Formats: sequence, structure tokens, C-alpha cells
Amino acid sequence: MNTNKETGRFGEDLAVDWLIARGDRILHRNWRHSYYEIDIVTMRNGILCFIEVKTRKSLFYGMPEEAVTTTKIKRLMCAGSAYLLKYPEIIRIQYDILSIILCEKGNAEFFLIEDVSL
Repeated sequence: MNTNKETGRFGEDLAVDWLIARGDRILHRNWRHSYYEIDIVTMRNGILCFIEVKTRKSLFYGMPEEAVTTTKIKRLMCAGSAYLLKYPEIIRIQYDILSIILCEKGNAEFFLIEDVSL
């Protein structure tokens, strides 16, 4: 993996597998509206989850979840609002951050922060 985009795509693939193993039902990947994007949309225990995935190959620049700024969360929430306009039957929602650290031997560490807000 040479570029940040490749690392991000790889991380999202890992995230989908990890979320499915936890029991989430994947509804969308890279859902877009205008210039907003939601990395992964899942259904978990009757709750619609909008998930921002951050993947890092090293901790040189800090933990992956530290890269999710207030601006990014606001954009995720705007995207979530647009999603709800398209699918108004959804009642319960939450915004999550899934942090992935790629380890040397091909393993990955996952850290899910559920129900973030501003």
C-alpha cells in the first residue's frame, strides 16, 4: 500500500469484515450525497449507524481516531441528515468512528467509538 487512499480502501475492507463478524448488517459503503460521504452505513441492533473509518499504518501521526476532527464529524452528521431524507423510515441513529491500526504481521487492531456527538 503506497498511498493514503489505498490504505483507506484497505481499512474500509477490513472494517466491513470486522463489522459483519460483530453482527452488523452492511447497508452501504461510500454512500454519497453532494460532496458529503459516509464510509459505511450499517444496521446494528435496530440502530442505523453512520461509521467513519480511519486507518493508519503507524502511530507516527497519532492514533487514527485523532484524525477525526470536529469539521469531519459535522460533515458526517450532514451526510447522515441527507441519508435520513432519502430513507425517512429510520428511527434510531448513531454516529460511530472505527479506528484501525495496521500491524506489522498483517494483523489489525480495531477500536470502535460508538455514538459520538458534538
